[in-house]
Formats: sequence, structure tokens, C-alpha cells
Amino acid sequence: MAGHGAPTIDISGIGREQPLRLAVIAASWHTAIMDGLLDGARRAAADAGVEPDVIRVPGSFELPVAAARLAPHYDAVVALGVVIRGGTPHFEYVCQAATSGLTDVSVRTGVPVGFGVLTCDTEDQGLDRAGLAGSSEDKGYEATAAALATASVLAPWNR
Repeated sequence: MAGHGAPTIDISGIGREQPLRLAVIAASWHTAIMDGLLDGARRAAADAGVEPDVIRVPGSFELPVAAARLAPHYDAVVALGVVIRGGTPHFEYVCQAATSGLTDVSVRTGVPVGFGVLTCDTEDQGLDRAGLAGSSEDKGYEATAAALATASVLAPWNR
């Protein structure tokens, strides 16, 4: 079951305790799903007391380069996207590039990157994870909460 065993991450007000700069990078494919993910990210930022800068890119493949450029200027970055399996290997290539690229940005820069890229077999699976009315999960919120909580924990070691 998806979400089973997930931790509860309390981010309420952490941005008011210590100012945090947050960039949310959102892909543009699959508008309804992306709108839900972005709304969830904005809700998490508001709960934390952080005003995010939102940057839009064409697709999930472009998320790593945008994250790499922005990470040095922020305390946390969140990458939101959705890739839906089709009949060609394109799904595997884009998922692998986004995942390894975003991981590399985080490790190389030391800036937490919230991973809000949905990799789904169907559009319905994406809608169910997008934080929309009737969705079982809110991955935009979760990715943002994880990035902000990690940035807060790492704040004493900021340069």
C-alpha cells in the first residue's frame, strides 16, 4: 500500500523560526496532475511560513538542470513532475534521467531536493497522488515538507 509507514513531518512554522528560501520547479505536462502537485507544494510552504519561488519548465527531463542552476541560491528545492508510461522506452529514460539528475544535484550542492516526480503507469495513478479532491496522497505537499524539514535540520551547517 502506497504511503504505508510514512513518517509524520511537522513543518509548521519552521520558516518563521529560521528564514528558509524555497524554489519549487514544476514541469508543465499533465496539467491537472501538475496543478494538484503545485497546490500541495504551496500549502506545505504556507504551513512552514515560507514564500516559495515557483519556476515552470517544459517537462520532467528539464527538472535536473533547473534544480542545478537554482540550488546554490536556495535552502531547499522541490522538483515536481509526472511521467506516465507509454508504449515506448521513453518512460524509463525520462524517469532515470530525472531521478539520477535530481539526486546528483542534491548530493553535489548539499541542498535538499524534494522529489515530487510521479512515475505512473496510468493517468489515474497520477491523479490519485496529486493531492486533488478524492486523491489518496498529496505528493506535492510531501516532497515540499521533506525538503523543508531537511533544510531546517541542516541549517546549522550552512555556509
